[in-house]
Amino acid sequence: MIDSKFIKFSQFDPLNVSRETFKELEEYSSSILKRNKEINLISNSTEKSIKTRHILDSAQSIDFIEENDVNMCTDIGSGAGLPGIVLAILMKRKKPLFKVIFYEKSFHKSNFLKEISKKFELNTEIHQKNIFEEKNLRTDIIISRAFKPLPIILGLAKENFQKFESIILFMGKTGKEILSEALTKWEFQYKEKKSITNDNSFIIKISNLKKK
Repeated sequence: MIDSKFIKFSQFDPLNVSRETFKELEEYSSSILKRNKEINLISNSTEKSIKTRHILDSAQSIDFIEENDVNMCTDIGSGAGLPGIVLAILMKRKKPLFKVIFYEKSFHKSNFLKEISKKFELNTEIHQKNIFEEKNLRTDIIISRAFKPLPIILGLAKENFQKFESIILFMGKTGKEILSEALTKWEFQYKEKKSITNDNSFIIKISNLKKK
């Protein structure tokens, strides 16, 4: 049985999270750990650190979500719903009309996303589809965490989305080098936010993307 205090409420203070929302994040985490015994939602080596490695790490991207008038976010290659489900839970009380769209080609993972969305009454739309086979998609924000390398995500955004305002990505310790390389082939503006869960990581928000 998971300890009900396994995520510390104080960790979420900077994100202005209510007690009700915090409780749902705990329940969601428990659901991931329970289902992880049947399907590969997260790496077994990160189960004990799920509170920071996955939940809090995903939640910190809300800073980029809330700074604009955003109504729709598309999570590509979502897997267990990280960060999309976390954002949907966080935004449920802040902005009820905020919608998260998921593209996950795995049948079992897509079903898990549907079950979680129903359980927490989230404003979501879940597609069991390969995002690379979809065209003319429209959204406000594309978000991706641990899905594909930056160059592939940029190409996907430009080729498969008819409309989007920005892209939010989670970058690791080699992120600066990867970003510099991308800027030799693409033009874009970006903002970055230092990760609160890993000193070597950061989150980036890309806008005005153009191919050179």
